[in-house]
Amino acid sequence: MSEPVSTLILILATTMTLAAVRFFKTLDSDFWSAARTPIVAGLVAGVLIRLIDAGGFLRIVLIGVIMTAAALYVRLTGDETEAAEGMLLGAISGVAACLPVVLDGDGALRVFAELVLAGAVAGSGITFAAFHVADKARQIILDVVTAAVAVAAAQIPIMLSRLGVTDVRIATMAAAIVPLVIIATVVRQYPDVRAQLRHEASLGFIDDRDVRPTAHPLLRLGRAGWIDASAHREFVRIANRIALRKRQQRNRSDEMARLYQLEIIKLRMQLQEMARIDHAALFRKQHPHDDELHSDTMARQ
Repeated sequence: MSEPVSTLILILATTMTLAAVRFFKTLDSDFWSAARTPIVAGLVAGVLIRLIDAGGFLRIVLIGVIMTAAALYVRLTGDETEAAEGMLLGAISGVAACLPVVLDGDGALRVFAELVLAGAVAGSGITFAAFHVADKARQIILDVVTAAVAVAAAQIPIMLSRLGVTDVRIATMAAAIVPLVIIATVVRQYPDVRAQLRHEASLGFIDDRDVRPTAHPLLRLGRAGWIDASAHREFVRIANRIALRKRQQRNRSDEMARLYQLEIIKLRMQLQEMARIDHAALFRKQHPHDDELHSDTMARQ
């Protein structure tokens, strides 16, 4: 099988894997709405890399800088998010950037690995700067550092190749490492998300029974006793967004923190209303002949 064909198969497989990983992280099945901008940015980046056609280390520098610029564009035009999702969107840009470059034939698999690694690192670093640093000057400094790290990441496939690792194996490892890192990040965040949601439960905004199945990376994939599984997934998304906003408040100015607090209050009201509706629906199902609905404060049966 020729390298371009192998690379195209790997592009398709990686895209499907990233879509599945994004659903695992966000429980949002609308992958293409989130991926549209990264894909366009990646395609433009790939065209630029192919047109400039630099060689040697200059090509690696070009890949790192252009993929960082693509990640910066995605950050500025998309929703505010965290580093793990930035890594995922950056990897999507890297995969898309491979499409114009894969036409070159020989070396396509190695270029795939370079672009995916550089895109993932760039997306993670750019989003990390926006998430943790409020000062614009410091964000720019971190963006420059991110570009340098992206260049280093793009250099890894060449170093592995010199050690005798085949291009097929290098490309496969590059395609696998990004989903694994994102999954590991979701699992690592579980204690922090659970703590945030326990605080919400102590304030009375969610039921104690909803804390663990909402925060746990695997339990939240089910319905957790809810009548409507899709409603529970939306409940999980809103609850996790509250936890995200509460983490973001720690690194923002008083004015921005107040804006986040207003959003948190709005999201809390949505959670309460969703839980009330589901509790009422569950009560009707368990007591079909009872005309009197349970009170909003009654625990779920």
